[in-house]
Amino acid sequence: MAKQLAITLKRSMIGRPETQRVTLRTLGLRKREQTVLHQDNPAIRGMIEKVKHLVEVKEVNE
Repeated sequence: MAKQLAITLKRSMIGRPETQRVTLRTLGLRKREQTVLHQDNPAIRGMIEKVKHLVEVKEVNE
């Protein structure tokens, strides 16, 4: 079973530094309350760490 992460944007990108905006767009998040699924790997975990104050993360087993 591959572990996946459900990442939800909880706070707005307005007023955030450009590096955080780029990270969120790279994760595929465009709007508040939008959820995307990504494979759990160190690269994705690093991006989440950079914007952890803006997102909510849940582990999903599929």
